[in-house]
Amino acid sequence: MAETDRVVVAGAGPVGMTAAAYLALHDIPVLVLEAGDDLATDLRASTWHPPTLDMLDFFDGIVGELAGWGLIAPTWQYRDRETGPVVTWDMSLLRDDTGHPYRIQTEQWKLTRLLHRRMADVQHFDLRFGHEVTGAGQDGDRAWVTANTADGIGKFEGRWVIGGDGANSAVRRSLDVAYDGLTFPELFLTLSTSFEFRGPMPDLTPVNYFADPEEWLVLLRVVDAWRVLFPTGPDEDMEFALTDERVQERLAGVAPGCGPFDVVHKTYYRVHQRVADRYRIGRILLAGDAAHINNPLGGMGMNGGIQDAFSLCEKLVAVWRGEAEDSVLDRYERQRRQMALDFVQQSTIRNRETLMETDPVQRQKRHDEMRRIADDPARAREFLLRSSMIAGLREAEAIP
Repeated sequence: MAETDRVVVAGAGPVGMTAAAYLALHDIPVLVLEAGDDLATDLRASTWHPPTLDMLDFFDGIVGELAGWGLIAPTWQYRDRETGPVVTWDMSLLRDDTGHPYRIQTEQWKLTRLLHRRMADVQHFDLRFGHEVTGAGQDGDRAWVTANTADGIGKFEGRWVIGGDGANSAVRRSLDVAYDGLTFPELFLTLSTSFEFRGPMPDLTPVNYFADPEEWLVLLRVVDAWRVLFPTGPDEDMEFALTDERVQERLAGVAPGCGPFDVVHKTYYRVHQRVADRYRIGRILLAGDAAHINNPLGGMGMNGGIQDAFSLCEKLVAVWRGEAEDSVLDRYERQRRQMALDFVQQSTIRNRETLMETDPVQRQKRHDEMRRIADDPARAREFLLRSSMIAGLREAEAIP
């Protein structure tokens, strides 16, 4: 087999690593190129939805390892910041729909570490650090990426290229693929603290969404900290927003009378809703943030990207083995792009609008309707099928 008889994957985040590990375990040679000197350990996504966990069962035992490095969340909560809990959603209602009727709360980098360890002795898996992908191209039967390396600019060829290199994907940009959408006016500020919010709020679940017309927030538990997500207005200076004084003020607003708060991590970022207009460009395929990005309310970004990886690679294995024509990869684009447009984008925008509703009459109507849904097991299950991404996946998989 020629050295170039392989799949080249740009990026060793959760999407790239999932795709590469899946292909390698199907005896397809894979070269993964990662810009960093090691796997990233940034504190980004931390919620794992049931259908993603079902897919990850392919890697025998890895879901249990993720749970061991984090915590299992069988319930999650929607709250009003002034009045307290509105609804506590019980995911056991999904026990007949998934092998994992719960969320797992643990940081995304833990999956990449686990997969890297699993792949250590797999013959067909080659991961190279310090290789910053700068572009991509193709001809009739080969595709390639270019990358900056310690030895200069290199060209790395394969039968196929998967662009899993994030929202600023060099693969996508080099192919002039449109990435249309919108940017929210506010910035998102994330703080991590070891303070135990269940002291002042003992009824908290591991995942909590707080509605408020002036300052909604999200409060998530990971194994050793609480993560708090705040919106930050476009007029607030971000240097000031990150000062100890301002950080303490905002956390004190979540737990009045408590503090000072031990802040172990703080960051901010701008939030976009964008979808690439193509996921397949000949022999080059986009997945994860390279193909779509959304606001984090609902935890669908990383999950959607990992689901991309499985959908794409199941089809790519069949093409590689001669069991399907490469036109099946067009179906990947149809299914996953529709999932991003009609389900993930709409769901996350709706989640944001619900949390920030300013009209008190409309807020009360929304809360009353949530309670009615939660009190009806059939309607509650339908709601959870959508919020957990199961319904969206079923709809996408039905697309021919």
